[in-house]
Amino acid sequence: MNKPTALATVCVLVLAAVGCSGCGDPGQLRVEGPAPSPSRARGPVYVPDTLGHPLTRPTGFGLTEFSSVSRLSWRSWGETKAVATGRLRGSWCIPDCGDGYPATLELSRLERRENVSYYTRATVRSSHLPPAGSDDLSAVRLPLPEP
Repeated sequence: MNKPTALATVCVLVLAAVGCSGCGDPGQLRVEGPAPSPSRARGPVYVPDTLGHPLTRPTGFGLTEFSSVSRLSWRSWGETKAVATGRLRGSWCIPDCGDGYPATLELSRLERRENVSYYTRATVRSSHLPPAGSDDLSAVRLPLPEP
């Protein structure tokens, strides 16, 4: 192939690429239909413990490095929120906490991973919470298991 033919071929290919790429003005984009609504959990629902191990309706588990819940009795599970009553203990109350203080545990913020869902936030309500500046149990982020 001689030089003028090669140059002409390159020009034709460039013009064809530009023509196919749609350089024109697309006008205003229009989005139609309702926004997607959050989907309910499908498949098993778990809560991860402090090490990320998946648990289902556990009777007790570690919430943080310093606090745990036990003797849990679940009122709801598998919905957008799970609620249980039980006992709260922590390193902040030793030696006075005995078998723990009465508490309500609420799990929320479901996150779907493949065919299962995990609660990713825990909130503890109790009249015996850790002192300020220690273990904050008002919004505990729960670790998700590694994929």
